[in-house]
Amino acid sequence: MQRYFPSVGTPEPRQINFAHMGVHLTLLGTGTSQGVPVIACDCDVCTSPDPRDKRLRSSAMFEVDGDHAPGGKRTFVIDTGPDFRQQMLRARVQQLDAVLFTHEHKDHVAGLDDVRAFNFRQKRDMDVYATPRVQQALRREFHYVFAENPYPGVPRVRLNDLDGAPLNVGGVDIVPLPVKHYQLPVLGFRIGPIAYVTDANAFAPETWHRLEGVEVLVINALRKQKHISHFNLDEALEVIERVGPREAYLTHISHLLGEHQDVAPDLPRGVFLGEDGLRISAG
Repeated sequence: MQRYFPSVGTPEPRQINFAHMGVHLTLLGTGTSQGVPVIACDCDVCTSPDPRDKRLRSSAMFEVDGDHAPGGKRTFVIDTGPDFRQQMLRARVQQLDAVLFTHEHKDHVAGLDDVRAFNFRQKRDMDVYATPRVQQALRREFHYVFAENPYPGVPRVRLNDLDGAPLNVGGVDIVPLPVKHYQLPVLGFRIGPIAYVTDANAFAPETWHRLEGVEVLVINALRKQKHISHFNLDEALEVIERVGPREAYLTHISHLLGEHQDVAPDLPRGVFLGEDGLRISAG
C-alpha cells in the first residue's frame, strides 16, 4: 500500500492504493449540509488555512476498471449535491454511467440539473437509481425535467427503482446498505471491497451482513457530541470496530468535529479523516 500526502496548500489530493486494483472511490465532498467553512462562522475550523478543513457537501464517485466491468470502465456518482458541478470539474470527470441516490435531502440532490453536461457529451439519458420515495421527491424538486413537454435543454434522466436489494448496473454488482437517518430510510452502497455510508445513525440488520469482508469503509461522523440523526465520532468508531475493515475514512464532517490537525492524530490506527478529493483504491 502506498500513500501520497501533498504539502499543505497543494490542490492535488492524496491517493491510497491497495496491491490489487479494480475499484476506486473518490470522496467528492466530505462536509455536512452547510459545508465547511460555514457561512458567517469565524470558528477555528471555518477560518483554518489548512485545505483539509475545506469541505464541500458530501458526495462520492465509484469507478470500476474495465477488466472488472463488462463493456469497459464504469463510473457511478453517489448523490448530486449543491456542489456537484464543482466536484465534477475538480475531478475532471469525462464519463458518468449512472447516479445513485442515498436519500432526498437537498444537500444530496440539489445539483441534479448539471447532469445535462453528460447528456450532451454522451448523447443519452442519464440513468438515475433511487427508491420510489426519492423519485417522488426528484419529480417534485425538478418538475421541469419530468414535464410532459419539457423545455429544450433540460436534463434527461431515466429513473430506475431501488428497493434495497442488490442490483447489477452495467455489469457491476452494487449492494445497497439500508441505514436509518433518524427515522428516514437511507441507502449506503458497496461495490466490491469498498463501502460508502453517509447520513446514518443506525444500521439495518442486513447491512451488517452485507459489510462482511469489506476492505474499506467510509462512514459519516458529524461531530464529537451526540446527534439525533448522524453518528458522532465515538459511534462511528464503534461501527468501524465491529465491521473490521482494513481502513476506514470519516465523512459528512461538520466544523464542530474540530480541525484536521487536531482530530487526525487521535484516531485509532487505520482510521482517517476523509478529505475532499481523496481517491481510495482496492479490489
